Amino acid sequence: MTKFINKKSCYIDKNVRFGKNVIIYPNVVIEGTTYIGDDTVIYNGTYIIDSIIGKENKIYSSHIFKSKIGDNNVIGPYAHIRENNVINNNIKVGSFVEIKKSIVENNSKIPHLSYIGDAEIGSNVNIGCGVITANYDGVNKNKTIIKDNSFIGCNTNLIAPIEIGKNTFIAAGSTITKKVKDNEFAISRSEQVNKRNKKGNVQ
Repeated sequence: MTKFINKKSCYIDKNVRFGKNVIIYPNVVIEGTTYIGDDTVIYNGTYIIDSIIGKENKIYSSHIFKSKIGDNNVIGPYAHIRENNVINNNIKVGSFVEIKKSIVENNSKIPHLSYIGDAEIGSNVNIGCGVITANYDGVNKNKTIIKDNSFIGCNTNLIAPIEIGKNTFIAAGSTITKKVKDNEFAISRSEQVNKRNKKGNVQ
């Protein structure tokens, strides 16, 4: 049985199907051919269309379009899951994360403020705050591959097409343009220079 906290505030399309023990909070819109799996909670302000949502998910104030979400994930608040994504199991997609045409494998985390487009993200990958997959070169969309157990530091730019191997570590603030092989550490930053003026104040 599906529990609505306030059914009058929600819009549920005729082709939407629910599993067991689903909870729907107020101000939720679910459209198209959509399935919501057992024990999933959809919190207020969420919009879902033409998607498959698995079991035991928590979705907070997010938009999900034409994608497949596995089991036991936490999404949002304010995540934007665009078309043609596969988000597998035990994954965190946090606040202000946008994902487009990508696959995210089990136990990976994209906690906040990142853009992941045309990418394949392996298992047990951690994507730091502010990471961008630069997938568009002005003509073509290019792919980013990040393999299992990799750590992508905050504010990293991954210039596609690019491949990041297994068990890698990318230092925060890097712009990565070349392949990183398995078990490598990559850093790409300009040298910091601190200067003082004649009065001793930092410029």
